[in-house]
Amino acid sequence: MKTRETIIRAYIAAYNRFDIAGMLADLHPDIHFENISDGAVNMQLDGVDAFRTQAEQAAKFFTHREQTITAIHDGETQTEVEIDYAAVLAIDLPNGLKHGDTLRLKGKSIFVFSDDKIIRITDVSGTT
Repeated sequence: MKTRETIIRAYIAAYNRFDIAGMLADLHPDIHFENISDGAVNMQLDGVDAFRTQAEQAAKFFTHREQTITAIHDGETQTEVEIDYAAVLAIDLPNGLKHGDTLRLKGKSIFVFSDDKIIRITDVSGTT
């Protein structure tokens, strides 16, 4: 049986490679995803199909992206991963960032598991 840390590290490695199938490999069919940026919820998704669609769309925004794990905190019911994030934009964004700009964030991802699959991911970030 894979450990939670092994599953999380595989998910993040797949994310960094733009490997959508790899990202989905250990997701529960009823995955709930939530993104919180600067204190505001800006995205919620339910189900692996919605997650896949969003992951495919988001991959088009970047020429390079990398989540680097800086710490892992295992709790009884969840695992919290501290993340440094850097990405190079492939498109211009409405907030003024342009193609080729580097986006840097610090944050955390909280993973909850059911049946040895990730059933919930909450990404929390702020700009640095």
